Amino acid sequence: MNEAIRIRHAEPVDAGGLYTLFSERGAYAGTLQPPFPSLAAWQNALADLPKHIVQLVAIDDHGALVGGAGFEVFQNPRRRHAANLGMAVAQSRQAQGIGAQLLQAVIDTAERWHGVRRLELEVYTDNAPGIALYERHGFVREGIARGYALRDGDYVDVHLMARHAPATSA
Repeated sequence: MNEAIRIRHAEPVDAGGLYTLFSERGAYAGTLQPPFPSLAAWQNALADLPKHIVQLVAIDDHGALVGGAGFEVFQNPRRRHAANLGMAVAQSRQAQGIGAQLLQAVIDTAERWHGVRRLELEVYTDNAPGIALYERHGFVREGIARGYALRDGDYVDVHLMARHAPATSA
């Protein structure tokens, strides 16, 4: 598919699209989002998003929301150089480069506009496509957290991964 994908900051009007995205089994099984999300929760979150949280969306050329990615810059003074990210792409739109576009937009926004030097994430150890995507964008595996999260009745492991921003020239 050669359709144009537009990445932009999420707006309150995107609540329905994010609700639909995170209602997909693949999205809540692959992230820490709970199943059966609330539309009202997405509406409330987008209506009053704190300045240290950035939520981006991927919109296709038909105007459909096909992915979302966000990051939260830590507020502890000793960790303000770091942020944690999460993302999901609609199941029907995976393996089309949307995740790569979203991830690159997150990296650029976090590093170039929020001063993030360390971007962290957790990815399930059985998510080979996700791990490969992150590694292509400079993330490295720093460890495994055993029994990290409950997923469909089982406690599963995650890779702890991080990307360190390149040193800037003075």
